[in-house]
Amino acid sequence: MQFIALNSTYASQEDDQLLAAYRQSGKLDILAALYERYMGMVYGVCLKYLKNDPESKDAVMEIFESLQEKVLKHEVRNFKSWLHVVVKNHCLMAIRKRKGHELQTIDENFMHLPASDHLEDVLAKEKSLDQMEKCLETLGKEQQTSVRLFYLEEKCYQEVADLTGYELVKVRSYIQNGRRNLKICMEKQQSD
Repeated sequence: MQFIALNSTYASQEDDQLLAAYRQSGKLDILAALYERYMGMVYGVCLKYLKNDPESKDAVMEIFESLQEKVLKHEVRNFKSWLHVVVKNHCLMAIRKRKGHELQTIDENFMHLPASDHLEDVLAKEKSLDQMEKCLETLGKEQQTSVRLFYLEEKCYQEVADLTGYELVKVRSYIQNGRRNLKICMEKQQSD
């Protein structure tokens, strides 16, 4: 599945350079060049969750459309990781919307990615996310809630404070300490 041919002027630029260029110019070809780098991962994650090829292809396009605004609203430090969370959340929301409808399933061996390293990246990312989910559960209630809202649901500090009733200064502390505790837990799991 090809999106837009990568413009050779963008091929040598880092993700953060392309993000900055898109934010400054608003040119969709820049965002498309960045997105195309990760389309294999996006499609693979969509297929894993949605288990439906046409729906997964539609999701790839919907996610790109949503990125046009999201990358302007959010501070993105690591585009690939951030995009993975956006894709997973999109798929989970799609599953919730169709709940009650019969799901079409496809054989897990149906998925064909252009290169095996994309699949390895997807599997490694999924393993890392599973570890993160387990580590999230070890956090205290306030840290866990704050981290989930901030990182997974993409809420700002003020929105987290409004939703939880926590003081804004406490929200910042919960997120900062939660992130540190997550990192420690995940490093411990990887060394075991």
